[in-house]
Amino acid sequence: MSPVSRRLMLAGAGLGAAALGASLAWRKLNPPQVSAVAQAFWTRRFAGVDGTELDVARWRGQPLLVNFWATWCPPCVKELPEINQFYNEAKGKGWQVLGLAVDQMDPVKAFLQKTPLDFAIALAGPEGLGLVRELGNAAGGLPFSLIFNESGDISWRRLGVSRLEELRELAKS
Repeated sequence: MSPVSRRLMLAGAGLGAAALGASLAWRKLNPPQVSAVAQAFWTRRFAGVDGTELDVARWRGQPLLVNFWATWCPPCVKELPEINQFYNEAKGKGWQVLGLAVDQMDPVKAFLQKTPLDFAIALAGPEGLGLVRELGNAAGGLPFSLIFNESGDISWRRLGVSRLEELRELAKS
């Protein structure tokens, strides 16, 4: 290789590295903008079943599956064990899961005594149906699940039962 070719190759590599560095710096200083609906979600706090207040902002920056459910909703109850299995499989890859019960505290606590879940559970209460509408579920039906990606925006929604295989595929992408 001639000295000129070597210099051109090194210059090209240097320019490529500089462009990559500039791109990374730009993304860090100018994070992607999230929708107003997603932004509003990240400011919410919910009553935890243990009596503490749960601030959802603690999960921002990680993929988060949010599942709205109720003890009086048979499809909701049916899907929770699969969501729990998904959580146990995906948490090592940075995934978090939040179950928001559109319900009262006592029935939720009784349900969790019979069916313990490993992911965070909080109460959305009766206002939860309004929240699911804000988040893109115009019908307000349950169960309703959505995924917030690492940048904090909604990347997936499902009205109805979420299947374990589907969640696994979403976690891969």
